[in-house]
Amino acid sequence: MSTTSIHSDVSHLDDERAGQERFDQIIAEDSRIEPRDWMPEGYRKTLVRQISQHAHSEIIGMQPEANWITRAPSLKRKMILMAKVQDEAGHGLYLYSAAETLGTSRDKMVQDLLDGKAKYSSIFNYPTLTWADVGAIGWLVDGAAIQNQVPLCRASYAPYGRAMVRVCKEESFHQRQGWEILYELSNGTPEQKAMAQDAVNRFYGPALQMFGPPDDDSPNSKQSMAWNIKRHSNDELRQRFVDMIVPQAEALGLTLPDPDLKWNEERGHYDFGELDWDEFMSVIKGNGPCNVQRLQHRREAHENGAWVREAAAAYAEKQARRNQDAADRHLIGA
Repeated sequence: MSTTSIHSDVSHLDDERAGQERFDQIIAEDSRIEPRDWMPEGYRKTLVRQISQHAHSEIIGMQPEANWITRAPSLKRKMILMAKVQDEAGHGLYLYSAAETLGTSRDKMVQDLLDGKAKYSSIFNYPTLTWADVGAIGWLVDGAAIQNQVPLCRASYAPYGRAMVRVCKEESFHQRQGWEILYELSNGTPEQKAMAQDAVNRFYGPALQMFGPPDDDSPNSKQSMAWNIKRHSNDELRQRFVDMIVPQAEALGLTLPDPDLKWNEERGHYDFGELDWDEFMSVIKGNGPCNVQRLQHRREAHENGAWVREAAAAYAEKQARRNQDAADRHLIGA
């Protein structure tokens, strides 16, 4: 090995050591990492996985609700639901943009989703059978999302945290919309209340599973918390969510489908029953009620939109050529 190579290797090791020390200091100070800062490769990979999965969930999550836009019970409901679905598309774009700052292209992330290599939230593999399901998604699913995502506003990776501020503000409206749908139904006819109760019965368990597996079975959670990406464990977030929705369910006049649900005075929290983790893992592995349908619809939408992407790329290239020609003419004239 030449002397130049040895010096190069030593210099690289020194840069790595200095980068790691600076990274550790930022994490210890509960400050933020910016895209140009040095970061461990494991940190980068964890963020790409988490942020891209979050983005995929927003995009796939448009499907079960968009299915009800044409069937919403009034023009007002159609307009509100259209706005919500548009919000979800925007959330996906914010998050893809945040993930791109880590060096992974949006095309790569999207292709991984279409190829079935990337995951998204298991909740979006369940069908929306009635209008009340739109309410249950807003109240339970978006409520669980808020519980999980508000701490992410303080994530150690700055672009992710900044994106989450707007996402959480909009999600709070989504949850309110869902609660209001269920409130009207539960205070309507007996048939409407039964429809609302059925929707809550079906979405309660999957909503609690959105926080991920129990802490003992969560391989990534501890490291994410050590890096200040996550602030709370899966089980802690799930407990907070249950404590929040029990009084809300009482205000709705609906019950939560858990015979073990009761207040524990000693703990100061609600006890709740064990979730069906076998079902959760089955859905994660692609065997849920709508896994195949959701991905197929996403692939079709991607293929149908190819001409838009091609036209946008052609236009961008044309504009770049015009700008370059203008710059060249300016230099010649100067």
